[in-house]
Amino acid sequence: MEVKFTAPDGSEQSVFAFWDGGKTWRARFSPDQVGEWRYRTICSKDDNAGLHDRRGGMICVPYSGDHPLYRRGEIRLSGNRRYFTHADGAQFFMLADTVWNGPLLADEDSWNRFLADRVEKGFNAIQFVTTQWRAADVDANGKVAFTGNILIQIRPQFFQRLDRYFDAINEHGMIAVPVLLWAVAGNDNPGYALPEDQKIELARYLIARYGAHQVIWILAGDGKYLGKETESWKRIGRAVFNGNHRRLATMHPSHYEWVGEAFRSEPWYSFVSYQSGHGDSEERIRWLTEGPPRREWTNDPPLPVINQEPNYEDIVAYESKTPFDAHAVRRAAYWSLLIAPPAGITYGAHGVWGWHLKEGPVRKHDGAGIGKPWQEAMRLPGSMHMYYLKQFFESIEWWSLRPAPELIINQPGKSDPAKFIAAAKSESGNLCVFYIPTGGTVEVNTNDLNFPLNVEWFDPCNGERISLGTLTEPQPKFTQDTKTDCILLFKK
Repeated sequence: MEVKFTAPDGSEQSVFAFWDGGKTWRARFSPDQVGEWRYRTICSKDDNAGLHDRRGGMICVPYSGDHPLYRRGEIRLSGNRRYFTHADGAQFFMLADTVWNGPLLADEDSWNRFLADRVEKGFNAIQFVTTQWRAADVDANGKVAFTGNILIQIRPQFFQRLDRYFDAINEHGMIAVPVLLWAVAGNDNPGYALPEDQKIELARYLIARYGAHQVIWILAGDGKYLGKETESWKRIGRAVFNGNHRRLATMHPSHYEWVGEAFRSEPWYSFVSYQSGHGDSEERIRWLTEGPPRREWTNDPPLPVINQEPNYEDIVAYESKTPFDAHAVRRAAYWSLLIAPPAGITYGAHGVWGWHLKEGPVRKHDGAGIGKPWQEAMRLPGSMHMYYLKQFFESIEWWSLRPAPELIINQPGKSDPAKFIAAAKSESGNLCVFYIPTGGTVEVNTNDLNFPLNVEWFDPCNGERISLGTLTEPQPKFTQDTKTDCILLFKK
């Protein structure tokens, strides 16, 4: 069943309706024009008088509150397709937290406590899984989203509970970023185990149920989407989002897999998502600092580039088998934001993403190590460092930055990738940012900058700024006597 809405200007929009148990069907719609809307229902069984050709209307009035999502409107691509904006044109720097299991396992009080903490720390998006998957085979009430395989059966009680968790994210002023189909290999992951037509049915149900919320869709999570899988996922994306594509959508690939070129031209694919993952070897680091994220952002058509899964804080690294500290988390975040035009970044904490109720491993993720209970994990220092990161970027015209590796003289990352210095500047030369992961001296080519410029050091651990005064002519060397990372900023 679908519902066709006619806007005040005569244009039409359609949404899928969804079954909510018993004889109840619902449609959810978010109007984007003020005035009178009319609607008509269309059911596949046109002799069903209860569902087919039902007509009505509503009046949409201007929003008068101060809720940021409702006041500024839905998230869209910028005019140059490099970053995100609200409908009113205000820039949106996405800072997302990873809570894959959160809505599945949290009680409502805990969920609201957690969301309040993330709002205080500047987060504006929450990414999570919307069905049973390998890390949570049932929700907190023992329910599943669906049963069956060849022909699935939706279980509305699962989603009736999940509704409140979607609502809470938006009520806290944040964007919901749900994974529709977790796709890593395994029979408990719908994006892998279900046949193509049933993947489409399940995803369409989720789109119908939550498409009126302020959301950014992740069609599939952690899967392999290249090779023989590519065409299948393209078909799924077209079927799921056809006629329902006012929201942004992407794919969350497995680690070190770049799928931007496979999906970049798909009409539903809104931004390039990648996962630099949880490795700490030289090869893994170079994949981020020298690999596809750094090289391929220039390809057409232009799209924002987001690292949706960099190093999680406190998770065990693939190679060294030691947990990542806050420095590793910051390093991956700043690298990701400066090797391609910045649009946003995602943080993750072990203990939070799996929603640990007590200390221990996550189901079917033993290699990730022992996680703290979520209440402790949400206070890991890296989450506060993300607050300072967002403060820093929102204090400058971040949307004007472009990677500028040519500004670094004697790049230390050539011999030691952990010391890679990332640089970005505006086209005008009025703004320039250097991320130095180990402190010390940076040698820079400032000949093409637009002097005079104010120069300062920024501490990513506490947000402190140290002014170096005004630079009126090129200067090649800057030194910060610190044993950790720092940022050098030039701006008008």
